[in-house]
Order: sequence, then structure tokens, then C-alpha cells
Amino acid sequence: MSEARVSTTQVGTTQVGQTQVSKASVRELTYSYAGAQEPALARVSLELPEKAITVLFGPAGGGKTTLLRLINRLNDLVEGTSRSGQVLLDGQDIYAAGVDVAALRRQVGMVFALPLPLPGSIRYNVVYGPRLAGVRDRARLEELTERSLRRAALWEEVKDRLEASAFSLSGGQQQRLCIARSLSLEPEVLLLDEPTSGLDPISTAKVEGSLLALKESCTIVIVPHSVQQAARIADRAAFLLGGELLEVGDGQQVFTSPLQKRTEDYITGRFG
Repeated sequence: MSEARVSTTQVGTTQVGQTQVSKASVRELTYSYAGAQEPALARVSLELPEKAITVLFGPAGGGKTTLLRLINRLNDLVEGTSRSGQVLLDGQDIYAAGVDVAALRRQVGMVFALPLPLPGSIRYNVVYGPRLAGVRDRARLEELTERSLRRAALWEEVKDRLEASAFSLSGGQQQRLCIARSLSLEPEVLLLDEPTSGLDPISTAKVEGSLLALKESCTIVIVPHSVQQAARIADRAAFLLGGELLEVGDGQQVFTSPLQKRTEDYITGRFG
């Protein structure tokens, strides 16, 4: 694994030391969609620290979601694209020949902005992935159900109605169920694309609380739905504008004393 240098400071709720191991690395990544005049990402290099929350923030069209999708190869079937550079996970290039993409996506989970529970019960949603992966032991599935729902801060709310329809849950509960569904595969990295954009403040706080607890055992990369959310949860923060990475650093530093004027202008609402 490579190492990302960060200053010693209090960020979020985690004390970050002088060196921190990177779980994943993006190196000189350039990516273009068919017909686009400008690349969606232009020579982006970024370290993603292990067991920390990295936020990717900036105005729409900056390349944030594209970067998330490239970290677990969700864009593989998009036609007419071009890519150069590397995405490394534990030092290994995920785009190298012979990489098992299904195994990669079990290792790197993804949660989208709109909660999309599967038709079926709460329990069915949580164990769906493990069953597809070949887990058949009933006791193991029960263990995964409780553990995943606890890690998503949902267990206490649903433990007595696991056979109820997933659609009977509120929007915030459905989003936490989707997080639990990803966690049931025990990923090492969790990617989230504006997971609280449609939620009320109370549900948003619960999701954020679950992420702050999850980072103790999982590397998290999130596109937040607002600058305020980014500042609340970021251990590391990366500002993307027009496909370029303009600034990256300690979360507290970026949101209180950014080095780039365009970063400051965006944070203070002068544009975007």
C-alpha cells in the first residue's frame, strides 16, 4: 500500500497522524465520454486513506460521480469512452487484465442517491448479496443480517419486523437498508453518491452517524449533497471543478482555510 502524507490535526472525529495508509490510489486518471468536448476527469491523482471518510465535493459536472463509478468499474459497459491512468486498490490496478470485476464489486460497495430497495422483505434485501455469492448457511445469514443492520444504524428500528416489506420503511430507513445491503458483503471500501440528497434532516443525521461509525472498519468515499455535510463528516476533502482536482487536503483545513481561491469561493457560495 502507498502512503498519503497528511498533517496532524483533528478532522471529523478521528485523529489523523503524520502518515496514513492509503487503501486506494487514483493516479493521473483521465476519462472522457463519447462526444464530449472536454474530459469528465483530467489527470486526477488522489489518495484515499484507509478507515477514513474522503469527500468529493464541487459543483455539478465536476466529475465526482464519474470518479466514484470508476473506482468499482461501474462504467465498464458505457460505450465510446476513453480512459488513461490507474486506479489502485491495495496497490493493485483494478483495470489490469484478469481482474475479477464481480469480486472487485464485493470488495468495493456502492450506494446511490435514490434508495432502491429490492421487492421483498427487509431480511431478503440484506441477504440478497451474500446468497448470490454462495452463502447458504442459515446461521451465517442471520449473523450477517443483524451485523449489517447494526452497522447501518437500522437494527433497533426493524429487528422485530424483518419479514416486513422493504417498501414499508421511510425514505431514510430505505437508504440505511441500502447501506446495510452493501455492508452484508463486508466490503473494504464503501462509495456513496449523495446518499442523503432526498432525506429530511433527522434521517440525514442518522445516515451521517452510521458513516462516522463505519469508518472504524471501512474506507468511505462520498459525494455529499451539500458543502455543509462535507464539512461535517470529512476526514479528507477533494474539490473537483470541471474535471480537474483543484485542491485536496485535511477536511478541517480545506473547509476553514482553503489554499485555492476557487475552493474558497465555492465553499462560501460565491459560485456553484
